[in-house]
Amino acid sequence: MYDLLKGLRVVEGAAFIAGPSCGLYLAQMGAEVIRFDNIGGGPDFRRWPVAPNGSSFYWEGWNKGKKSVAIDLNSSRGRDLAIAIATAPGENAGLLVTNYPAGGFLSCENLTARRADMICVRVMGWPDGAPAMDYTVHAASGLPNLTGPVDASEPNNQPLPAWDLLTGAQAAFALVAAERARQANGEGREVRIA
Repeated sequence: MYDLLKGLRVVEGAAFIAGPSCGLYLAQMGAEVIRFDNIGGGPDFRRWPVAPNGSSFYWEGWNKGKKSVAIDLNSSRGRDLAIAIATAPGENAGLLVTNYPAGGFLSCENLTARRADMICVRVMGWPDGAPAMDYTVHAASGLPNLTGPVDASEPNNQPLPAWDLLTGAQAAFALVAAERARQANGEGREVRIA
């Protein structure tokens, strides 16, 4: 771990690979990353592959080095608390990485109503906001047909979540770039990474 981003506080409200890998990369560079999940775990909390005790290797791996808060996101009070955590004051705060829908409770409008200089990096599936995961992006790109068996009559895919990892790295870069721009001009922004 490095301390290059020491003092930076990033809030993460994300699941699966792309969003959490962004938070992991930032934490590995020294940022304080505070992750929030619904009470009982987010949608990826029990994601395969799992250990004999039922713990998800992915969830454990992508969330190491982060602080964690469990909130009842099904209640308006819980959603308000998540917004309050994301928009908390501080020169090196007001930074959110999320893959929640753009029009949901973590909308840019809701965030900037609390903090005008808020930076939100939103990891999206497709540019139109439709959901997608690495496995669907692989299939849509045709890449498995290049690397799979000659007889393409059987479904195939490769296990490395390459698109998710690239998206997570791009999101981390975008967050640091947006934060640097905010230092120069005081303006927040939403950056959408498809």
